[in-house]
Amino acid sequence: MNKISPLQQARAAYAPKLPAALQNGAAVCVQEGGATTAVADVEKIQALFKSTFGSPVLTFAPGKGESKPAVNVGVILSGGQAPGGHNVIAGLFDGLKSMNKESRLFGFLKGPDGLVKNECIELTGDIIDAYRNTGGFDMIGSGRTKLEEEAQFIAARKSCETYGISALVIIGGDDSNTNACVLAEYFKSNGIPIQVIGCPKTIDGDLKNEWIEASFGFDTACRVYSELIGNIGRDANSAKKYWHFVKLMGRSASHIALECALQTQPNAAIISEEVAAKKMTLGQIVDNLAAIVAKRAANGMNFGVALIPEGLVEFIPEIKVLIAELNDLLAANATAVEVMDKADKVAFAAGKLSAASASVFKSLPAGIQMQLCNDRDPHGNVQVSLIETEKMLAEMVGTKLKAMKAEGTYKGKFATQTHFFGYEGRCAAPSNYDADYCYSLGFNAAALIGAGRTGYMSSVRNTMKPAAEWIAGGIPITMMLNMERRHGADKPVIRKALVELDGAPFTAFAANREAWAAETSFVYPGPIQYFGPSSVCDLVTKTLTLEKGGEL
Repeated sequence: MNKISPLQQARAAYAPKLPAALQNGAAVCVQEGGATTAVADVEKIQALFKSTFGSPVLTFAPGKGESKPAVNVGVILSGGQAPGGHNVIAGLFDGLKSMNKESRLFGFLKGPDGLVKNECIELTGDIIDAYRNTGGFDMIGSGRTKLEEEAQFIAARKSCETYGISALVIIGGDDSNTNACVLAEYFKSNGIPIQVIGCPKTIDGDLKNEWIEASFGFDTACRVYSELIGNIGRDANSAKKYWHFVKLMGRSASHIALECALQTQPNAAIISEEVAAKKMTLGQIVDNLAAIVAKRAANGMNFGVALIPEGLVEFIPEIKVLIAELNDLLAANATAVEVMDKADKVAFAAGKLSAASASVFKSLPAGIQMQLCNDRDPHGNVQVSLIETEKMLAEMVGTKLKAMKAEGTYKGKFATQTHFFGYEGRCAAPSNYDADYCYSLGFNAAALIGAGRTGYMSSVRNTMKPAAEWIAGGIPITMMLNMERRHGADKPVIRKALVELDGAPFTAFAANREAWAAETSFVYPGPIQYFGPSSVCDLVTKTLTLEKGGEL
């Protein structure tokens, strides 16, 4: 028998809030906007998505609660975990049942692979109730199989036909929802009566636009990380002897690092998009950090907190070139390199790289050099996510400070602690915001199915307001697509939303970071609060607050 915690028992009773348009059930009134286009490469996107391109934006208004024909629906969790996924499924289940009690929901196991291999279970009320308001994806599991080949589409059709499924809901990030769009186009263009609806998920926060205010899980994950960073800040301010270098998830975008900086006010936070825009070298990044350390030391503060996004190294121009050279060099000499020990691989690389890349390579700590030469993915490429950037920067800043001390420009003490916060936030119990938002996204997906739409993403916006004022509807996924070069070919993909350097969140950070660097202005957010006044329990992220015209 599984034992659940007192918190889980209490959270099971939480009733997520819904937009007014969905409070009478998922049989809504549909209001259509005008025809849509794509964010870029319009002609190419239109040619690839002849059947689904140009669909209108939809806005829902309350219906009269009428019944609709029973349907069987399949649901898939795709990609990495994000808090609130179970509530999307619960909202979908309740939304379907609100239109017809005989409707059934099937969960494909271990992500899209379960759809292709026809592995699923029926999700009954008892199963759904056991997972309401919980973190994780363990109800049906997830996976990273991409749905992009016709053989997969044929297998998906057969799996759906086995259970009489006439609609699929794919819960995932930008790649997963791109796959949903491709699958929807395949079904519709071939006259296959299976709808496909997407829901926006990723803790990285890089799936958003005018119509998708936030990807679910971002709020909860950032609150978990910010609690930990606040704890570290309090410890640093208590012990007054350590600099803490904290790496945070976010390979392609720095939204997490920026949000956590806005919540906790660290002494330094690197934003990868700024590094790329300014073409900052690794040396400049190290010099900037060392200058902050030295300035604080001059004021008797030999401690601090620095935040580093996971994907930083890929945004540093010279490191990007180095990694590309290493990938080509080691691939071209794979047989010879395979029998070398770690030290020989490093020496081999240092001797074969271009002069510029060799100089960068030799400037890196020995441990990072070995990681770059030895930690390869199945395609032979550097596994960037495994590079311990926080340790690299801590060591390089230490080396810089020793040189400054020898020059007489630094007189402090420098001791470090390093951390990587990633998996700690992916399966946390969702905040009230994510619990409500995710439940609404799922219920809204049921409304899209009831409205007979396909190739749409569930959209719930105006989430700065109380839930009753949230705007429910759907947007065609094609309007988020552009063409990108992937594995040597042009592919349609949802454009990632990176940190905008002229956007309100970064502007607010940039206006305050100099003061945060010099002073000890740490904010201690504490743990997520699930019970209590709305001002504490129903917070939204600083990012969303600032984007919607609020103040820090």
